[in-house]
Amino acid sequence: MKLEIKTTEAIFPMPVLLVSTFNEDGTVDVMNAAWGTMLSRDMVALNLTETHKTVQNIKSRKGFVVHIADAKHVVEADWFGVISAKNEPDKFKKSGMSYEKSALVDAPVINELPIALECEFIEYQSDTTGLGVIGKVLRTSVDEAHIKNGKVDIDSLEAIAFDPYTHGYYKVCGRVGEAFKDGLRLK
Repeated sequence: MKLEIKTTEAIFPMPVLLVSTFNEDGTVDVMNAAWGTMLSRDMVALNLTETHKTVQNIKSRKGFVVHIADAKHVVEADWFGVISAKNEPDKFKKSGMSYEKSALVDAPVINELPIALECEFIEYQSDTTGLGVIGKVLRTSVDEAHIKNGKVDIDSLEAIAFDPYTHGYYKVCGRVGEAFKDGLRLK
């Protein structure tokens, strides 16, 4: 029997995405954003309001990088979510992380995070059904340590997900099935 619970603002668990940009003075800004998805194979959507410093940076610099947060960096990931760059100008520096400037967009790629999607800003949708930031993925890169047999080893990533009900972070790991195959057993 299912019990009714309070509806939260999200389908859960949610990915923990760290979105990096450059501020107007060239310093690094990173925000924790769980509300993001792929619109197509090379288009990303981030449901973010224009009040975020990160969104202002994206619109100004025309680029951003979406990183997948991992269990090794849960403290830093949460830091990027609880502290605003508007109030803490050295937010990134205090995280102890490092970066390299993307060769494709005007945004930083965080060295310590396992996956980076370098995105060109396409548009901002602000109406009531708008998605927010829309970007074209120009390159996706993964640390070599997380490649096994030519594919991303999801277990080694230890990507984290956010539960909006308990405000907890959880590791995503442990393969449980074969997509596009297991269901065919019911045929």
